[in-house]
Amino acid sequence: MKIGVLALQGAFIEHQHMLDRLNVETIDVRLPEQLDAISSLIIPGGESTTIGKLAEAYNFMVPLQQFAQKKPIWGTCAGMIFIAKHLDNHHQPTLGVMDIMVQRNAFGRQVDSFITSLDIPELTTYSPEPFPCVFIRAPAVLDFGPSVQILSRLPDDSIVAVKEKHFLATAFHPELTDDLRFHRFFLDMTINHHKNF
Repeated sequence: MKIGVLALQGAFIEHQHMLDRLNVETIDVRLPEQLDAISSLIIPGGESTTIGKLAEAYNFMVPLQQFAQKKPIWGTCAGMIFIAKHLDNHHQPTLGVMDIMVQRNAFGRQVDSFITSLDIPELTTYSPEPFPCVFIRAPAVLDFGPSVQILSRLPDDSIVAVKEKHFLATAFHPELTDDLRFHRFFLDMTINHHKNF
């Protein structure tokens, strides 16, 4: 079992550190051919427009879309934007694999970043405590298709974590906390998907 972290731009090292703590082998994915060696992929936070442009420049778009047909992907923050099928009032390269409409910078600029704890039922298997969520220029899900499961909302009803089949998306940054539960959840998603695929 190897989990890849797309290392074109953004906070990929932090995800690797979390997976290292779970004793999971990781690969920095910088070339399309490296996708063949991994069981699932994390697309990190960063700048979603830059990630999209670099993915086009390095001929990643089609290989990533083909990968998404068979294997799990988790997008965090910018990664959520990059995997969405629809963006609200914005045009940029996206994979278009998850049936969600996303609003970029839904909570304001960098100075409006915040941390809050949310109850996420799917994580109570590992521990019942609320999950510490770090929001930095974060997106939010405005709309979603019938197969999308809402994992978490903010008190104002903003949707900030969703799952659809073998896709996971979080508007916040679990890799910037000490809490391993979301990475454990994605690892379990990966294991279960490959058992049933």
